This record gives sequence, C-alpha cells and structure tokens, in this order.
Amino acid sequence: MQGTLMFFCIYLQFPSRTLFLAACAAGIGGTFQYGYNISVINAPTKPIQHFINETWVQRHGAPISEHHLTLLWSVIVSVFTLGGFLGASLGGTLSIRFGRKGTLLLNNAFSLLATVFMGLSYPTRTFELLIAGRFLVGLNAGIGICVQPLYLGEISPKAYRGVMAMGTSIFITGGIFTGQVIDGKEIISKVFAWMLCMSFKCIFVFMLLTALKQLYGSGGFQAEEEDMERERTELIGVKPMRPWQLFSDRSLRWQLTTIIFLCAAQQLNGINAIYFYANYVFTRAGIPEDKIPYVTIGTGACECLTALTCGMLVDSLGRRILIIGGYSLMTLWCIIITLSLTYQDYAPWVPYISMSCIFAFILSFGLGPGGVTNILITELFTQSSRPAAYVTGGSINWLGFFLVGMFFPFIVMGLQQYCFLVFLGVCCLVATYIYFVVPETKNKTFLEIKQEFQSHYGKQKSDKSNQGRSSALLRSTDM
Repeated sequence: MQGTLMFFCIYLQFPSRTLFLAACAAGIGGTFQYGYNISVINAPTKPIQHFINETWVQRHGAPISEHHLTLLWSVIVSVFTLGGFLGASLGGTLSIRFGRKGTLLLNNAFSLLATVFMGLSYPTRTFELLIAGRFLVGLNAGIGICVQPLYLGEISPKAYRGVMAMGTSIFITGGIFTGQVIDGKEIISKVFAWMLCMSFKCIFVFMLLTALKQLYGSGGFQAEEEDMERERTELIGVKPMRPWQLFSDRSLRWQLTTIIFLCAAQQLNGINAIYFYANYVFTRAGIPEDKIPYVTIGTGACECLTALTCGMLVDSLGRRILIIGGYSLMTLWCIIITLSLTYQDYAPWVPYISMSCIFAFILSFGLGPGGVTNILITELFTQSSRPAAYVTGGSINWLGFFLVGMFFPFIVMGLQQYCFLVFLGVCCLVATYIYFVVPETKNKTFLEIKQEFQSHYGKQKSDKSNQGRSSALLRSTDM
C-alpha cells in the first residue's frame, strides 16, 4: 500500500502522462530485467543442478561429479556478468548508431532469444542452452543499464531530470523484488517452475515493444529546446567520443574520475556483504529457517521503497545531500554492524541490532548511492561524451560485479565480520570525495554543469600556473 502511494506521488510529479509512460516503458524493458535476472537465479539452484545431473546421466550413463557440477553452475551464474560487460561496452556505440530509443527496442531481440533458449533447455535436455540464454540475458541487461538512463536523462526537462533518471534505480529494485517474490519456494518447487521463472521476463519485453515504439526519441519538450540548441551549437562539428578518448580529454578529467570512483564504489560499498550476512543474522535473531525467504523479500521491498522515496526527493533536496548523506549513514552502520556481529553472543538482544542495521544499511544505500549515481553520469557529460561515459561507467560496474562475485567469499572467509571495516573506508572516502569535488547539478543544464567544472578546476590549474610563472619571474629578478 505504501509503495503504491509513493508510486502515485511520483506520477503526480511528472508534467505529462506520456513522459511517465516513456519512463515506465524504458524501465520495464531495461533495468527491470537486470534486477529480475540478478535475483531470479538464487532460489532454483537445486532444481537446476538436479536437471544438469539428470542430463549428464542420460548422456554418459553416470552422475556428474561434484566438481563438474559446481563448475557448470558457476558458469551459468557468472556468464551473466560476462554478457553484461560486453553489453555495457556495446551500449554507447549502439545508442549512437541506432539512437537511444532504437537501441532499447533492438535490445529486446537479445531478451526474446534468451527466453527461447532457456525455455527450450529443459524439454530438449540441453543445459548448454541455459548457459547461452544467461549470456544473452546479461548482454540485454548490460545494454539496458547503459542506454536507459541515457535515454531518460535526455528526454526529460531539467526540472524533472532527477526523478526521470531515478527510474533506473526504481526499476532495478523493482526487478529484484519481483524475482524474490517469484522465487518463493511454493512456486519454485513445482515442476518446470524454474524454467518458467527464467522465461517470465518475455511478458515485460512485449510490454516495452508495445509502448516504447509510440513514445519519444531523445529530446521531446519545447521547454528544453533552447538549452538543447545551445548544446548543439557549442558541439557543432564535434563527433561522438569513444570511451578511450575520454581519458585523453583534459577538460573531462574530473568528471571521468568522479564516474570511475562512483561506479567502483557501487560494488565495493558493502551492499553485497549485507545480503551475504542477512540469512546468518536472521537465523541468530530467532527467525525460523522456513520464514527467512520472506524476510529476504522484505529487504527487497525495503530497497524498492527507498528508491521510490529517493525519486520523490532528488529534485527538491538535490543530488549532493542524498549521496553524501547516504554514504555517511552507511559508514555509521558499518561500524555498528561490525560491533554487533563481534558481540553477537553477548546478550540475546544483540542479534536484533544486527538485523536492524541490515535494514538501515539497505535504506541508506537506496536513498542515495543506489539511485543518484546514474543521475550524475547523465548530468556530468554533454551529448557528445555521454555515451562514452556510460560505456566506461558500465564496464567498471560490471567488472566490479564480477570481481566481487569471484573474491568476496574469500574476503569474508579471511576477515569475517571485520570485512565491514573495509567497506567503512570505501564509504567514508567516497562521501569525502563528493563533498570536495562534485558540484550540485540540480536544475542546471548540461552545459552549465560542464562550465562549472571547467571554471572551478580550470581556475585552480590557471592559478597554479600563474604562481609558477610569478615564482620564476621573481627568481630571475633576484638574479
């Protein structure tokens, strides 16, 4: 009920119904599928492994070894990340070649093909189709998470750019929550249910194809035409940049550094550790094991509600206060959860503090870093460099996702609950960096934001050069 009310409040903030539908259509066909495919793979682990073993027995006449089964399962899970990395690398190029809206429509071909592959894997007894389907799903997610915020940021008036760009985070969390609900054991335990769950997303693809083709391309409001015309005039003759060109452009050095910093922090801020420890904490708090999946669904709902709340606040409070406040609170919760996990057996009420910290950490993440990061990628770059910025940021995000998946269990094994001290350092460092480096972007055009970076950091560089020249002149005068 509360989520419906928040969604309605966000709807009321939009200047037109068509713009709202454009945001929903792009979100359902883009980052919603990313969130859904992250969470939907968790519950059917045992049914899929049973299917692989049955297939192996039919082919070879003997059960698959534990080592090979673990390897195949790891490939099924991690190939999604490989596809996502490739999709993020292709997203910028495709958005230039086919346009933002055209790329979102074209991207659904990968999703439909993945649905066919995964749907046929069980009846044909071919688990290789499941691997191919997961790769294509990752490719779809990588392109979607790159192009959707690019599209939404460019079709929105600057006064509504924050709430539009927040659609990325809202639909990611909505996809995760939907996957958690569908993953419920009452559904997964039924015959063929895991196959249907992994093919369920085709419904959202058809919704997107029906809606998005009738909606805007990039740039749709008369109120923004003057700003867009100024940007076009300034960038006349400038070709869209490639990702590697960003690293050689001195005028974009601080913007690029900011995006690299924020995208890396998305994966290294401890949100994965929170979910890793959630089941352990819930068990110690006395929650029955068969009820823990429902509490996990509660964490997904919690993150979804905070994304909606952030969408309502981002254009009134601004970007800086939300992301700095979010990382600052996450720093605090890292300290408290480290202490509570260390002294878990000190008193019967300590596990409840740990459980509260888990929800508080998720709330803090969703209220700031989870949503505002994508807004800043849109706003810190102009139209010629924005696709390359999304490719760079998306590639770092997916690379971080892969590295966390590979090495995080070993970090936890080595440091145990003290791993949160590492995340404490990351959160504190990011909050400090944003406070000193990143300006407020609320209600500013893309060119105004670019000029603010250039005037601030260009002035500092100019002052240092002038000081150097003055010192040299004084030394020569003394001689």
